[in-house]
Amino acid sequence: MPLGIGVPELLIILLVVLVIFGPKKLPGLGKQLGTGMREFKDSIAGNDKDDAKPKAEALDAGPEETVTAQPVEQREKTPGE
Repeated sequence: MPLGIGVPELLIILLVVLVIFGPKKLPGLGKQLGTGMREFKDSIAGNDKDDAKPKAEALDAGPEETVTAQPVEQREKTPGE
């Protein structure tokens, strides 16, 4: 086993996780972990699907509207304020 972790240690870790999160949340945690690992591997390999969409949408959006700043009126404070 990697890192010197054997079957008894894995069972203890699984038992602790089961006690902390409960049996109802374990399938969701496993799914989230698998999705995160898949996204990480895809990003390492350069297979980013999410990055391609915003670039294409930004090109189709057209020119952005430019807003100019308006001057701010400043008034002097009187000693009573």
